[in-house]
Amino acid sequence: MQITSRQRAQLRALANTLSPIFQIGKGGVTEELTEQLSLALEARELVKITVLETAGLTAKEAAEQLSAPLRAEIVQCIGRKVTLYRESRGNKRIELKP
Repeated sequence: MQITSRQRAQLRALANTLSPIFQIGKGGVTEELTEQLSLALEARELVKITVLETAGLTAKEAAEQLSAPLRAEIVQCIGRKVTLYRESRGNKRIELKP
């Protein structure tokens, strides 16, 4: 899935109001975290994550490690926060303008 710059801007605007619902700590990106994020993306489509300093990763590195297995788009990386988007098949919540 590829999103346009216009759609990414729309998602960034929505992400500004979100609070992080996951934290990546010293364990880094694990299989369990990936599974939980997949479930959250199916339910919410847009998820914000905090990458703690103890993770040993930058937010961009964590986002890149997560985006491929989750088949998710990186919407933004600001400071230690990452926002990911994946369109839900059955539970559509966000309508993106083409």
